Amino acid sequence: MRAESPVSPALVAWGNAWLAGHVGLDEAADQVESVAGPTLIATVPLRVHLADLRSQGLHEVRLALPAPGDPLGLSGPPDFNAAAVDAGQAAIAVLAERNIGLVPEPDLRGSSYQGTAFTVHPAGPVRADLPSVAEAERDLAEAIRAATEALTSVEGPGQAHPGQLERAGGELAPGYPGRAHRVSALAARLAVMLRLADEGLGLTSAQMATRSAALRQLDHAVRRATVAAHHAIFEPIRNP
Repeated sequence: MRAESPVSPALVAWGNAWLAGHVGLDEAADQVESVAGPTLIATVPLRVHLADLRSQGLHEVRLALPAPGDPLGLSGPPDFNAAAVDAGQAAIAVLAERNIGLVPEPDLRGSSYQGTAFTVHPAGPVRADLPSVAEAERDLAEAIRAATEALTSVEGPGQAHPGQLERAGGELAPGYPGRAHRVSALAARLAVMLRLADEGLGLTSAQMATRSAALRQLDHAVRRATVAAHHAIFEPIRNP
């Protein structure tokens, strides 16, 4: 599963919209499968597994977007963390008395079937150090400014074609506050630009080091903003 795949974010956004009563289970599952293809969780169809989890006290779905050395959204155990880092993403089902980690992988059964299968892992407690969407928006703005300043004298991220930015994604589900929609869309556009960043051919080693550090800082802020936006549906309503 590519780290930039929207599969886990879609499950989190639409799963939370369903849990909060803004959409029905069928609509939520249909929206996830419009992104992920036919979806299984531990060999069980998506909507059946979600309904079963709700009967066990499922009340929230969390997003993890880790990278090597940056376990964003993860709190163990090690096997789950390792699988999530390898995939670059995971969802965490928060139940009444335990948490379940869901790590996606492509489910390819020949040329005529392309879907997603989530493997199930025990998961640790919800991380308490994740930012609110307001904090993440401020951090993202600061990271953009810092990256722009750092890259002024070197090659910046490659320019994305306008059509690629229009298709960047980042859409959330009904029930999310306007600020979360705004932050998620901006983070998705920046993620596209980061993926398309060129290799900086012809730069000195010092310029390459400056460029790499700036892009890593921006990538970290983009992932934090995406996670915060997908958790915002349960935040207390505040003025934007």
